Formats: sequence, C-alpha cells, structure tokens
Amino acid sequence: MLIGHYNYWVVVALMMLGFFIIIAHGNLIKKIIGLTIFQTSVFIFYISIAKLDGGSAPILAEGVSDYSNPLPHVLILTAIVVGIATTALGLAITVRINEAYGSIEEEFIQKQDNQT
Repeated sequence: MLIGHYNYWVVVALMMLGFFIIIAHGNLIKKIIGLTIFQTSVFIFYISIAKLDGGSAPILAEGVSDYSNPLPHVLILTAIVVGIATTALGLAITVRINEAYGSIEEEFIQKQDNQT
C-alpha cells in the first residue's frame, strides 16, 4: 500500500525540504530555491491526484468509458510559467538588494536597516 503511493511520499519529502530551506537559511538565493522546490512539490501533487488509472485521452472512441480530465494538467502548465516568472522576478529583486546593501544575507540587511 505505501509503496504504491511513492509519488505522494516524494511530494511530502520535497515539500518538507523546500520549507526547511526557506526557514533555515538567511541567504535570499537559497530562499528562492526553497520556494521553487516547494512549488514543484505542489505541481507533482496536483498531477498525481489528476491521474486516472485506466483513463484514456478525452477523445471519443468505441470501447472507452473512462476519460482523464486534462484540465489539471493545463492548469499546472500555466502555474509552471507563472512560477518561472515569479522566480525570475525574485532573482532580479535579489540583485537589486545586493546592489543596495552589498549582501544577500537576511541578517546583514536587517542590521543595516536597524542602524539607519
């Protein structure tokens, strides 16, 4: 039973890894990587629950009674594009923060903000 649901274990492992990276590291690049890993686990989860065993493509054919719904896969493709754009924006903001503060470490940035 547990072996048959290995994709859900992968989702949980990636989600915990991404969350740990976000919480444990103060480097902004590492936080963005953690968010990307977390986001990937959500993509895998939605694709996993959308899979229908024995389901066919949604094309009418004789002898086929179970059809897979393509909508979740289309939505995930859209989410991937939005995720890439969000990651690019986060990296661009990190570059600007590095130019302004001279560091991408969260503690250093907070210390500089508190001093002024």
